[in-house]
Amino acid sequence: MSTVLIIGAGGVGRVVAHKCAQVPEVFSGIHLASRTRSKCDQIATEVAEKTGRTIQTAQVDADKVPELVALIKQIKPAMVINVALPYQDLTIMDACLETGVHYLDTANYEPLDEAKFEYKWQWAYRDRFEQAGLMALLGSGFDPGVTNVFCAHMQKHHFDQIDTVDILDCNGGDHGYAFATNFNPEINIREVTANGRYYENGRWVETKPMEIHHTFDFEQVGPKKMYLLYHEEMESLSKNLKGVKRMRFWMTFGDAYLKHLEVFRNIGLDSIEPIMFEGREIVPIQFLKALLPDPATLGPRTVGKTNIGCIVKGSKNGQPVSRYVYNICDHQTCYRETNAQGVSYTTGVPAMIGAMMMLTGKWMKPGVWNMEEFDPDPFMAALNQHGLPWTDVATDIDIDALPE
Repeated sequence: MSTVLIIGAGGVGRVVAHKCAQVPEVFSGIHLASRTRSKCDQIATEVAEKTGRTIQTAQVDADKVPELVALIKQIKPAMVINVALPYQDLTIMDACLETGVHYLDTANYEPLDEAKFEYKWQWAYRDRFEQAGLMALLGSGFDPGVTNVFCAHMQKHHFDQIDTVDILDCNGGDHGYAFATNFNPEINIREVTANGRYYENGRWVETKPMEIHHTFDFEQVGPKKMYLLYHEEMESLSKNLKGVKRMRFWMTFGDAYLKHLEVFRNIGLDSIEPIMFEGREIVPIQFLKALLPDPATLGPRTVGKTNIGCIVKGSKNGQPVSRYVYNICDHQTCYRETNAQGVSYTTGVPAMIGAMMMLTGKWMKPGVWNMEEFDPDPFMAALNQHGLPWTDVATDIDIDALPE
């Protein structure tokens, strides 16, 4: 039994708090902190109503290492679950090193002034965490996170050699707004407006944003147009899936979403470069974020399902093998359980499971690690137990043969 500190009180933080409270045999004490304590208090009230568990709350600025250190020393948690902004990963890692606690996050560090999605900044902490006898688990969300574990599961149970991996992320949910993002708008827009990239034969091939697309018929969602874009789990998987020849990531977007995105891009509202406005400096994409609905408020009005998984092709005992492992999640089912929509749920549940893997010793090794570097079996079993059941089937789907 262990005490944890959750940093971040958005939609994902809400789910992590609920799911940790459901497993008292592992999470004996739960603390929730963010820049706005009232958000933490609201989540604590919801969790108490649903589970009877008491969550302690606090205010902290995760940009400031001294504030983080003071809070961690006061609480004395076994680990920090970081579901704050990706810009804050390094300050929280620094605080964990200074206070001697383990670390977990759901998204890799991203500098404020550069639209990059890379692990290099966090991988640079490997020696320091190892020498301190501490573990940092990176990307314990769904993608990255569960998709990494799906690949490790495939490598362990179905393949001698993996040749290709296609990661498919479909959100078939409808929130009724003309435009809204299902997670932090700033991160979401930066992600989808960047050039696409895929891994092939040991190198990265760059594409224009939304240049490559196919229509895929997702189970329980239906036909959706999915677009090739870069996603951070491919960086670690390309290193840790030995011999993989090609890896791609696909995400679905509706026509209305893309139309709005094109307008934002054309008028510069997606820019991360500061501009002067009435005597003060503002960042256009942060201004846009303030205009858009808060993703944490979408739960009550979002209906439909998500379908996220991996199509893996290769060989076993010299014979060709093609398999598809995926999870389907219902937005309203997620909301009834945790007061959050499915995109927050599919990220928050794996964060709790990753923390559980560490605290129970199933995954515990000093250093900085990605998800696929551990035994997938206990994590896969926990997905079935805690709300994200998966299906693993043989398939003959050829994405390149699908219509555009």
